Order: sequence, then C-alpha cells, then structure tokens
Amino acid sequence: MQAKHLKLILGDQLNAQHTWFRVVDDDVVFVIAELHQEANYTKHHIQKITAFFSAMHEFAKTLELQGHRVCYLTLDDTQAFEDLTALIVGLVKKYDSESFSYQRPDEYRLREQLKNITSHINIPVYEADTDHFLLPFDELPNHFTKATHVRMENFYRSMRKRFNILMEGDKPTGGAWNFDSNNRQSFNKSDIKVIPKPLVFNNDASEYLARIKQHGIKTMGKESTEVAYPINKEQSLTLLRYFCQHQLPNFGNFQDAMTMASPYAWSLYHSRLSFAINCKILNPQEVIQTALLAYEESEGKITLPQIEGFIRQILGWREYVRGMYWINMPEYADQNFLSAQRDLPDFFWHGKSNMQCLNSAITQSLDHAYAHHIQRLMITGNFALLAGISPKQVDEWYLGIYIDAIEWVELPNTRSMALFADGGWIATKPYAASGNYVNKMSDYCKGCKYKVKEKIGENACPLNSLYWNFIGENYDKLSSNHRMSFPVGNWRKMAEAQKIEITEHANYLLNNLDTL
Repeated sequence: MQAKHLKLILGDQLNAQHTWFRVVDDDVVFVIAELHQEANYTKHHIQKITAFFSAMHEFAKTLELQGHRVCYLTLDDTQAFEDLTALIVGLVKKYDSESFSYQRPDEYRLREQLKNITSHINIPVYEADTDHFLLPFDELPNHFTKATHVRMENFYRSMRKRFNILMEGDKPTGGAWNFDSNNRQSFNKSDIKVIPKPLVFNNDASEYLARIKQHGIKTMGKESTEVAYPINKEQSLTLLRYFCQHQLPNFGNFQDAMTMASPYAWSLYHSRLSFAINCKILNPQEVIQTALLAYEESEGKITLPQIEGFIRQILGWREYVRGMYWINMPEYADQNFLSAQRDLPDFFWHGKSNMQCLNSAITQSLDHAYAHHIQRLMITGNFALLAGISPKQVDEWYLGIYIDAIEWVELPNTRSMALFADGGWIATKPYAASGNYVNKMSDYCKGCKYKVKEKIGENACPLNSLYWNFIGENYDKLSSNHRMSFPVGNWRKMAEAQKIEITEHANYLLNNLDTL
C-alpha cells in the first residue's frame, strides 16, 4: 500500500494532457475524491454535483487504464474526514508517503487551504501548474493591477498578437479587432424555426444521485438520473465538433438573443462547452484551434464575425476574468460599491415569477443548470442590480446554480459585470437596463402580465421604475461616470412630481419583491 508520492487531483483538474501523466510510476498514487467540503461549501444544483462526480470518476478510470495508480474516494469513503486537510493527513499516513503534490487550485479558498497543509504534514509539499490556461500564472501581474480598471479589449488584443490568432502580420484579420456591433441580433420567426437541436448525453448519474441523497447534501434545481453534459474527453470533443458544424455559423449573430418560442430556447447557438473547459477536460487552445479549422474549411458558411465572437469568449474574456480574479483576491469577495443589502427573492429558488423574463431564465437555470451569458447578465443580473440585492447572496446563487460555475469565473462576472459592486474594475458602467432592452433582445415581454411600455401602475413592467429608481438612488455615485451621463441627465431633468411617482412605485415593488 505504500506510495512514495501522493498527488491530489481536484474535480476541476481533469486534464489528461498534464505533465503528471506522461510517465507511469508505481511510486505515485493519484487521489480523486468526492468531498463533503466541496459539495457543501455552497448550495449547488443537483445536476452540477452529479456532473462533477461523474466526470471525476470517468477521469479516474481513464488514468487506471493508462496504468496509473488511482485512489478514488466516494462520499462514503470521505465522510469520516472533517475537510480536505484532514483527508490528506490521513492518506499521507496510510500510504506512508514521502511527498505530497497538488496542482494550483483555481479558487482562492482552496489554494489557501492547500498552502497551509505544510503545518499538518511533515513531508515536502509541492505545487504544480495546471497546464491549462494560455496566460501563465506568474505573468498575471504584468497585465493586471490590483483594484484598478483593466480594459478587456486591450488585453484581448495583446492575446491575439501573442498567440497569432486571427492575425495578418500585426493587423487583425478583416481589419477590425472585434465585431461586437454585428453580434446583437434578436430572433425573428424564421430564425426561430432553424435553431439547431442541442446535442445532449445520457450519462447515467443514478449512482451519484443516490449517494448525494444518502449523505444529506443540500442541493437545488431539478433532479436527473442522467448527466446531459460531456463527462470525458471523447464526449467533449464530440460536442465541440457538433458546435462547430451546427451552431458556430450563427453563434456571433445571436449570442445576445433570447427566446421562449423554441424547444431549444435553453441552448440556442451556444456551445455549452464551459463545463468541459472549466473542468479542464478540454484545453482552451484545442477549442480555439478546432473552431479556427472549422472556420477555415467552412467555405464561407462560418463568417469572420461568428468565429471572432467565439474566440473572444475563450481567448479574451475567460483569460481576462481569471486574471482579474487572482489579482484582486481576497478583497474581491467583499466589494459592495453600491451598498446593496436586500435579500434575494424567493422566486430565485423556484422560478415562479410574474415577470416572464425572470420566470424563463430562472426556470431554465433550475431545469438545466445552465443559462447563457446574456440571461445571466441582463435578466437575473440586471434585476439583482436594480433591486439592490446583496452581492454575497447573488454570488452564492450564481456559484451554486450553474454547472460551469467555479469562483474564479463566477465572482468577476457577478460582482463586476452584473452588480457593479467593484465600482468599475471591469465594467466601466453598471449594466442597468429597463424593460426596453429585454423587449428588444427577446420575446419575453409577449404575454407577460406586465406591460413593458408602462413605468408605473399595477401592470407596469417592474424593470422600468426600478431602473429609474436605481439611477436616483445612486445619483451621487453615478453622476461622475461619463458613460452614465445620458440616463443621469434624464433623471436630473425629470419633473419632480414624476420622480416622486416613480420612486414611490419602485419602493412599493422593493418592499414586495417576492410577489413580482
């Protein structure tokens, strides 16, 4: 049973190409464990936990087939240990190990926990890189400065140049760095008819589901005995190829669009590869190269705006938020620039709201553990911003409900983009919107109880008065922001009687959020 070297693999470190696995060594045991600590540190979607456990188990079996020694531990095996630290102490003793190694965690709390393991075990401890991100960890300070706005576009351009992606010499392919202005189309009736059916998998999760229930893990969301997302490399590559063939040709056009009118409204033209990438089953470089090859071989079927929009998410945004997270932790998790304190309404947990946009986005999230970025930012996020919901509560909801949510990517998107809680480290203005934006980018307003054109009254869209109340409540903080000069100016010019009317209606709504 002895193993000279004990090496830990976390649930989001399922990278088969890691340097650790290049040589089979009987003196090494790799530990992959279903941890009560990780299942319980926030309330997760049940499908998220079953997906992680399924992918971890698949990865363990893959390593064993390659000849590696693997210690896979279920919740049954780890229940006696208080936390990850206690488990490692126990395993070091069990295997009489001479060293312990781990790959650098992507979450601050886990890295701090593992950095402190040296005070519990008297053997050498080594931290390895995850061999995953394109920008080396040690170079993050070269691109990011603590508590300082860093423009994503500048970072994205530097990454395009560095990795020579969509470049012609030192110029961007097509003469423009991004085509974001092209990628804001909404669906018409003919568009909706041709939305592609999503590729889903039928991975049996009954074993993991039963174990989660047996151990009393508190979860949210719709249960499923199957994992619909890819849990191994073969499935992940299949989904990547499917995306390139069926969804990438229209990805850019409709990446911000939303609809209720399609049976595939939850997936649309989005790749849904984020779980596989964030678990490191897929490497971002191979995702980029596969998409680029599909673009080059498509004979014009995939246009430049489509591929650029997708590349920007992987090469630009994903790498960017990781840098902003690490340069600003742990202070990031305490930011509340707008002093938001209200509780998250109950309908975030059951989806039953009279507001059709929230009803659709939240129900979809509860059913599939997934929503695309505009649903997260401009539906649930925008509402939480306008309603002044506590950033901590919003963080916990986003972190728990989405299958791809790991703190390094969730926190910057929630605190910075959705809630403007950092005061401008990422976004240069709050992404606040009235019902007009929702009506423009979706069909959610059709058939809704509330009227999108009305600001006050029983049938008025709550987003309208909440939007103007948000501007008024935060006038002092927003008036110096040049990107907010138009709405701030409109609020200033508004008749006092109208301001009072809007404010009174908004306060009524804010005092009765659970009934909206």
